[in-house]
Amino acid sequence: MARIGFLGLGAMGRPMASRLLHAGHDVVVWNRSPERAAALVQEGAAVAPSPAAAAAGADFVITMLATPEALEQVLFGTLGAAATLVPGQVVIDMSTVGPDVIRSVSARLPRLAVLVDAPVRGSVPEATSGRLDIFVGATDEHYEQVRPILESLGSVRQAGGPGSGAAIKLVANLALGAAIVALGEALSLGESLGLKRDKLLNALADSPIGPIVAAKRANVESGQFVPTFKLRHAAKDLRLVMEAADARGRDLRQVRTNRAWLDEAAAHGAADLDFSAVVATIAEARPSTIALGEYG
Repeated sequence: MARIGFLGLGAMGRPMASRLLHAGHDVVVWNRSPERAAALVQEGAAVAPSPAAAAAGADFVITMLATPEALEQVLFGTLGAAATLVPGQVVIDMSTVGPDVIRSVSARLPRLAVLVDAPVRGSVPEATSGRLDIFVGATDEHYEQVRPILESLGSVRQAGGPGSGAAIKLVANLALGAAIVALGEALSLGESLGLKRDKLLNALADSPIGPIVAAKRANVESGQFVPTFKLRHAAKDLRLVMEAADARGRDLRQVRTNRAWLDEAAAHGAADLDFSAVVATIAEARPSTIALGEYG
């Protein structure tokens, strides 16, 4: 069993750390709000006062953070984890931050410390039950090193070399954003044509966006958007997609529209609701409410 420093106990991080504890690992946790560690202490975790303290002596340091800015602070800020890393330690970043951030972080770690990108697809239920899809960007050697740790959390696959896991996660979230906006726009058009919502959802369940209908139908029908993946995080992910595309000269027009819908929903109070709340924003919108030029 391994000694693991786990940094970030948000909605996803806390059940992931719990699974590592129950797999028999020695887990030291840190979170900006320390009260979130209380339940994990009852399960056997130790609590560190800083990221640096959590990383000290760990075989693996796992980061599960909301934004690139949070990752920067936790690794390189005051009492950041990077200060205590030594040759041979492995940092596994499971956040969604994009490949450019991963490469930047990797270049700034102490010499011979290793960064593996391993972002996840799935939300709180999958994190709790160990059914996450984990995309790993690593050399073959480092992939085999981290695979036994990550298998406690879900299905592990190697996306390619360093940075590839972060890259494929952006591609996956591009598709997720497109699917939820397509659902909202399909319902908006159908209802404007006089069709009943339940009939529309039945038809869309057998369409190419069937999986998102199945996953979010209860939210849409009830109008209750309890978050398993917050809309603010979905909007952040599409911002990262646009930044990656712009840096490479790619014109992703649909992503600009999808990001605009998410940003409008956030501006109307849905930032901390489930990302499927964008469907309600689309349903209530009227022509010309989205100014695409602001997102170019």
